[in-house]
Order: sequence, then structure tokens, then C-alpha cells
Amino acid sequence: MAAMTDYPYISSADNSRFKTLRKLALNSRERRKQGKTLLDGVHLLDALADADEEVELIILRQGAEEEREIQACLTRFGDSQGIILSPALFDTLSPVKTPTGVLALYRPPRPRPPQNEKCALLLENIQDPGNIGAILRTAAAARVDTVYLSRGCAEAWSPKVMRAAMGAHFVTAIFEQQNLEEIAPRFPILIATTLDGGQPLYELDLSGNIALLLGNEGAGLSPRLTALASHRITIPMPGKIESLNVAAAAAVCLFERVRQMNGGR
Repeated sequence: MAAMTDYPYISSADNSRFKTLRKLALNSRERRKQGKTLLDGVHLLDALADADEEVELIILRQGAEEEREIQACLTRFGDSQGIILSPALFDTLSPVKTPTGVLALYRPPRPRPPQNEKCALLLENIQDPGNIGAILRTAAAARVDTVYLSRGCAEAWSPKVMRAAMGAHFVTAIFEQQNLEEIAPRFPILIATTLDGGQPLYELDLSGNIALLLGNEGAGLSPRLTALASHRITIPMPGKIESLNVAAAAAVCLFERVRQMNGGR
């Protein structure tokens, strides 16, 4: 890897390279157009290296090249090119109020068509990036094979979602902009989460090959998608709360499946 001291230094907002990065940081349409995104922080970069993936460009905040944690992380990326930005410029790219000091330009791979899916998630119109990120992190922890996002979902590869997912993107197949009504019939056991009228979650056998449908934070699943489900479930809630956050509901359902797969222990 080139010495970080050799990275070119940029302090002008008129720099063409910085302008391109700025567009990617702020605009989901630009990220989709270029097929690129920005990774923030050592944790995401280490997760990327663990998955044997590469970055196109390292972006450092002036002064961060002196930090040992960042130095150790960046040695994992071979001969990747890099730049150093002035603090003012770097902070406009970072998705967090307290920047970590390192970003990376990354081109997500196109996922391969899935084979032998044992567990999949179908997400309909989930719009909060934090929810998408938390669901992806839970899916990776529960060994979900594939996650399908409808056209109305928040962008899966946005910096905010990736930060919330904590590396889940690199171990789970993610398909965006999907027509879930076309995908749903592929699964013989298709489970829809509902607030009422469904079978209690803990009475259903989840140990086989399944797909779980999760809907919008406020509206839930659409009637048309719910009608395609082979099973409808509710999560028993003895407390005085009507519903769970969609990310919490996903965690409850997926780890009930994990429990059952482990023999109910």
C-alpha cells in the first residue's frame, strides 16, 4: 500500500474529485447511477477486508493518518489509492456528527441469483434507514440467505444503512428495487407478520425453508402481498403496547427460527 504520507491533499471544495465524492455522499440517485457508495469508519472497512473485498479509494481526514487503528486497518487494502481531505471537506462527506476520520469509496458487487435459499426476508416499503440497517444486521446474525427490498424501501447501500448494519452487507445477498409480488410465489412457506388475526409465532414450525414478509413502519404489509402468504403470524405481546418496531419484530421472528433450528433449546 502506498504510504499515507504520499496521498494527495485536497482543501478546495472546487476540486473535481471532492465534488464527485460529495454527490455520492448526499444523493442516492447518484450512488445508483455510479454504482458506488461511501463506507464510514474502521469497523466497516475491517468487515470489508474480512470478506476479501477491495475499495477504490481511501479518504482520510487530515490528521487521521497518524492514528494507529486507522493505520492498521488500511494495511489490509494493499495498493489502494488514497487522498487526504481538510477537516472541513471531510466532515461534509461523513454521515455522522463526530467523524471517524476514514471513509472509503466502494463499488458493491451485483449479487448472484440465489440458489437453495433456506431463509429469506422480503421487505416492503420500509423507509427508515436505521430500520433497514438493523434488519440486515439481524438477518446476517440469524444466517438469512437473501434479503429482497421493494422499490419503496430505503436505499440499502446508503452510508446510514451500512453504518447501522455493521458489516452485514458483506455476508448477505441483498436485492434492491424488487417486485415482491413476483418473488413471493417462489416460496412454498411464505410468512406474513400481522398485528391481529394470525397464528401465534411460537406455534408455527419455522425450522424448514421459509421466507418472512415485513411491511412498512406505519402501514404494515399491503393487502395484496399479505394475500400471497401461506401463513399469517402475530407476535404475542402481553404488555400494553399495540405493536413492535419492524426491526424488533424481525429479530423476534428470526431468532425464534434459530431456536427451533437448534432443537428448541
